[in-house]
Amino acid sequence: MPAMRSLSRAVKQVLQKPGCGCQVAVVPVRCLGFSPRQVASDASFHSVSFSESDHPRVLITGGLGQLGVGLAKLLRKRFGKNNVILSDIRKPPDNVFHSGPFIYSDILDYKNLREIVVNNRITWLFHYSALLSAVGEANVPLARSVNITGLHNILDIAAEHSLRLFVPSTIGAFGPTSPRNPTPDLCIQRPRTIYGVSKVHAELMGEYYHYRYGLDFRCLRYPGIISADSQPGGGTTDYAVQIFHDAMKTGKFQCNLKPDTRLPMMYIDDCLRATLEIMEAPAEGLSMRTYNISALSFTPEELVQEVQKHIPELEVSYKVDAVRQAIADSWPMIFDDSNARQDWGWKHDYDLPDLVNTMFTFLDSTRSISRVAQVN
Repeated sequence: MPAMRSLSRAVKQVLQKPGCGCQVAVVPVRCLGFSPRQVASDASFHSVSFSESDHPRVLITGGLGQLGVGLAKLLRKRFGKNNVILSDIRKPPDNVFHSGPFIYSDILDYKNLREIVVNNRITWLFHYSALLSAVGEANVPLARSVNITGLHNILDIAAEHSLRLFVPSTIGAFGPTSPRNPTPDLCIQRPRTIYGVSKVHAELMGEYYHYRYGLDFRCLRYPGIISADSQPGGGTTDYAVQIFHDAMKTGKFQCNLKPDTRLPMMYIDDCLRATLEIMEAPAEGLSMRTYNISALSFTPEELVQEVQKHIPELEVSYKVDAVRQAIADSWPMIFDDSNARQDWGWKHDYDLPDLVNTMFTFLDSTRSISRVAQVN
């Protein structure tokens, strides 16, 4: 936290600006004894003065995950290509690199992250860097570092520079003592994964920074997100993505959850649209800072039945992963998202048949393009 960090001297750095002979003076500063809100109001000297445009200047951390690339595409269409910067610690594929601004950003490097925000005049920050549930359980120290320490850096910088901050939460923020059918916005939260614990921590810290420092913090608890243009990333709900790839590649699918495991799910287009809508919602209309959002809930068995309408010969077996099953059994079965629907008009578009149709349509077109490229 800024008030807890040691004071460093304001050191003037003269940086050579690439591509020209001019020089830009940048003055980094840490403030002791001031809240982030106070610092932000006095920190206009951090970057070249400018008149704020109608559009936000956006930074997305962890941008090469399941949601970041799609969110960048949506935001660039809305706010302009150069107003949205995608960032990660991994090398982007060519299509992502050439689609708009991309930079290296390590959320554990406070100084680098702060310079990015200042030098690019960021006003909105979407923080997607995190280790997911099953991956986090396999490496708790790394998950704690990325999911919690990284969050602290993000909160400090967002408060200091008066950013509008979005941090996603998850169905994993609930635990076995939470009501599961339905799960309301406000209830007991005692998750049993480091991923879930870190997300509850993020929700509470974001709310604290909002009330303590005036940070415009906004958060959605995502259900399982299904998308066709990304590979499963180690989450407990990723079976619902894997089934489509396996069905088209091999005609065989092995599910690592029990057939009757019901979990909330959502197609990625609904998820991205909800994220933009909550960020654009007038602050005075928000009755809380963290909302459940949902679209549909289904079991592996129900998903298989819908998929087999498209590929009747699909062979399905179940080999239950004890870790993933225990996680799923502690999560909500159905999300109550009535507050989101009432406060800012949330409404989903994709039900289960729509979702399955869209997934197969996308994957069919991708395979067709791939075959043509191979022939050429």
